[in-house]
Amino acid sequence: MENGLYVGLSRQLVLETGMNLVANNIANLNTPGYRAQQPLFKEFISDPRGNDDPISMVNDYGQYDITAPGPMRLTGNELDIALTGPGFIGVDSGNGEIQYTRAGNFSLNNEREIVTSAGYRVSSDNGGFIKIPEGIKSISIDQRGVITTDQGGVGQIMVHEFRNPQSLTPSGNGLYRTTEQGTEAVNTVVLQGQVEGSNVNPMLEMTRMIEVSREYQSMQRMLQNDHERQQSAIQRLGRPQQ
Repeated sequence: MENGLYVGLSRQLVLETGMNLVANNIANLNTPGYRAQQPLFKEFISDPRGNDDPISMVNDYGQYDITAPGPMRLTGNELDIALTGPGFIGVDSGNGEIQYTRAGNFSLNNEREIVTSAGYRVSSDNGGFIKIPEGIKSISIDQRGVITTDQGGVGQIMVHEFRNPQSLTPSGNGLYRTTEQGTEAVNTVVLQGQVEGSNVNPMLEMTRMIEVSREYQSMQRMLQNDHERQQSAIQRLGRPQQ
């Protein structure tokens, strides 16, 4: 196989990754707090054995999140919150690990703990959970995430900021995992009764889908032409000399 085929196949693999991310973005068009993702590429230089010329191929080594905020939607639900600024809400992922989300469409579980739409308990600023007592008539959440009721205060929602937001890796169910230590939010404001929507731009994603599809097809035609060229060369070389 010639070098051109290796390069073409590497490009097709990267295009497949890009198409998967586009499809995932479109699927989460209406997911609260979702952030659109795009692939990261770099040149990969291969030094094939027995060949003096290195091969320049494409390598998709990761992805990054579009950090622009999504649109805010008023819900009127006292437990719903939206964040303006770079912060993330701390959530217990179920195994004691704190993960983070921007989706603030919350409710109460059977123990009257505040949970996400997937049932994960929202963490308080001290690492515990926030429980709403029975019989309360009103819930108020201030701009720092402090929750009070007509019976008194019940806790503060964990809101952390990160030096490098790209260190947060999507882990499913609207959650992000990171090894970076979060810090107390100073540039983030909590808004009660609102939910941040997905920041996916549907027109942009559809355009990207068309572009990736066309480029993949073009690369496939190039590989097919190169394959036919090789077959033709082999057939000519295999003919008996007159």
